[in-house]
Amino acid sequence: MKEGFSIIDSLEINSDFQEVPKVEALIDKVCGELGVNEDFYGNVLIAVTEAVNNAIIHGNKNRSDLSVAVAVGDRPEEFCFSVEDRGDGFDFNNLPDPTAPENILKENGRGIFLMKNLADELEFEEAGRKVNIYFVK
Repeated sequence: MKEGFSIIDSLEINSDFQEVPKVEALIDKVCGELGVNEDFYGNVLIAVTEAVNNAIIHGNKNRSDLSVAVAVGDRPEEFCFSVEDRGDGFDFNNLPDPTAPENILKENGRGIFLMKNLADELEFEEAGRKVNIYFVK
């Protein structure tokens, strides 16, 4: 997460889809506290839950003994959800284009593309084990 953010909330869950409602509750709480416009709430919800799903599936390889950490940072002009898994990371600079003809019919591979289009900025750290999802207020 960039400098200047104050962590206002955090959560750690097991890599289990049954835990995702806890993340959704955190998103609801934070968006309410920050006064996020309801027109943008859906973008936050989808982008952050997609990051958590990616952390569970791709990062932690569905291993429920591993955790996913979610932190929320705030500063006057923007807020950030940070999602970190315990996996090996990935090469986020060389992702296939999900809109390319050869990828259109594939069942997966759109998550990061979706996150980039819903958030104001996406930043990877820790060799891809951590994604910071920024939203302008």
